[in-house]
Amino acid sequence: MGIFSFFSSSFDPNPGFIHPCRTEADFRKLLKSSHNQPVFLFKHSTACTGSLRAWKEFLRFAEAHKHAEYYQVLVIQDRALSQKIAQDTGIPHQSPQVLLFHREKVVWADAHWGISEENLSRALQHTGEDKTA
Repeated sequence: MGIFSFFSSSFDPNPGFIHPCRTEADFRKLLKSSHNQPVFLFKHSTACTGSLRAWKEFLRFAEAHKHAEYYQVLVIQDRALSQKIAQDTGIPHQSPQVLLFHREKVVWADAHWGISEENLSRALQHTGEDKTA
């Protein structure tokens, strides 16, 4: 896959089922939601092609697993929030990075090339909430 295929017109950079996480209130809502279903948070750098590759993997996974909830924080635009999340969770900040929350705790995290549909699916299985397995 060439670099230009990342920017194809068929690629929706943020479908409606991915919630923005822009404020501490959004992050608290995310944590509260994790009591009802698994919640994935994608920490995305809009200036990094590696982050774009991981974002596309994340979107493909999310489209196939609609029973979970999905959020995105833009790490450049919302740097303070991104760092607060790292501080509150104890997971050092990276981008791209995905955190999986279950009952207000991070139960899985990975970054960079570790973000794949396969790894996201394995992580979801560990919550006992994978409805596709």
